[in-house]
Amino acid sequence: MGLALVLGLAACGQKKTEDKTINIGSMVSDVTIWRHIAKSPEAKKMGLKIKVTSFQDGVQLNQATLDGSVDVNAFQSYAYFQAFNKEQKAGKQVALGTTYLEPMGIYSDKHKNLKHIPDGATVVIANDAANETRGLELLAKAGLITLPKNFDALGKVQDIQSNPHHLKFKEAQDNTIPRLMKDADYGLLANTVAYEAGLNVLKDALYHEKVDQTTRKNVNILATAAKNKDNKAYRKLTTLYHKPAIQKWLTKKFGGTKVEVQKPISYLKN
Repeated sequence: MGLALVLGLAACGQKKTEDKTINIGSMVSDVTIWRHIAKSPEAKKMGLKIKVTSFQDGVQLNQATLDGSVDVNAFQSYAYFQAFNKEQKAGKQVALGTTYLEPMGIYSDKHKNLKHIPDGATVVIANDAANETRGLELLAKAGLITLPKNFDALGKVQDIQSNPHHLKFKEAQDNTIPRLMKDADYGLLANTVAYEAGLNVLKDALYHEKVDQTTRKNVNILATAAKNKDNKAYRKLTTLYHKPAIQKWLTKKFGGTKVEVQKPISYLKN
């Protein structure tokens, strides 16, 4: 009787762990994505129960992941993840898998191209470490500025090596940039922000990131607290995300701007 009771309790405990609802923290369009995935037949077939919690701030979401109020987060690029971990003194996150790359773009309400840049043009750029670095790298790739060879994940405007057009930078919270562009020449928008503003990076940006080796660190990931790195249910989320039916829905919903990247985490580190 005693042994049977112990075994029964153990079985119940195992079932409880397997049936645990995974709380995914997300932001803006990724909330829509994961709420769709949570209700999908694919999630049910894989035995994954998902709850999606919406956040307004990336740092707050990462902190919630570290303190356990969120199990997994789905919102950040690998560069953002690296920058957060680098600045963290207590607790780290680990990347579970890759999801997509959303090209960052250079937009303008005043100019139709980048051929004739006004001297002293104003550029609005995100004030968070990862997106500021990413925006500067995009400007460099477009040939508007040059950056030092040791420019890294926490690179800032002050690190610009040469600025031939004498661009003036205004830093702002990324989701406020669309409305600030009416008073600026150019704005650098992450695709999630562009999408919320009714823009398609592939059609509306004057210049945008290409999917290649140089943009690997800008690939979005699923992340969790380091203590959960071996959680099998959490790791199944990456497989779920890449199911063909999910990808078909994503392409239609977001106009192809969330470019699927199905690579091992080691790909991002090289």
